[in-house]
Amino acid sequence: MKSLLIALAGLFLGLSTSTLAAGTWVATPYAPAKVVFEFYLDHPQKIGSALYWVRSLMTPLLDAPYNYSPEDLSLVVVIHGNEIVTVVKKNEATYQDAVDRMRYYAGLGVKFKVCGQAAADFGYKVEDFQDFIEVVPNAITELAHWQQQGYALIVPKVMEKTIDIESIR
Repeated sequence: MKSLLIALAGLFLGLSTSTLAAGTWVATPYAPAKVVFEFYLDHPQKIGSALYWVRSLMTPLLDAPYNYSPEDLSLVVVIHGNEIVTVVKKNEATYQDAVDRMRYYAGLGVKFKVCGQAAADFGYKVEDFQDFIEVVPNAITELAHWQQQGYALIVPKVMEKTIDIESIR
């Protein structure tokens, strides 16, 4: 009986370690995305990191095995925090990289919308913004509108990186 228990324990341990040996790649059957991103950042420089969330959504959908075209995706970015200064024409040189990236995404069909109330708080008028920007009455109302149209809401969480990957790997 003791030898039977030892054999069963060995068999169980052998099966469980092989089951835990490796992960499995799964190609989730993603549909074309309908997403509204809410950008409400405390520092303008964080827009670069927030834009990586847009890229991170688009890239897998445009690549194999999905191979969607940009026209298949419906993406909206609503801007209403301190990052609003990055899309004002007079600040283009300061935020050139971010402006270039947004202009590129806009060329792929991503819509960029700025809160009109936030713009007024900053003293900006519609003509102060880049040509790919649409100014809307209110960011919160805009976010509710897109969600009522069936868009998923993604709010990029941009944190200060204080630990390098190598030290915690």
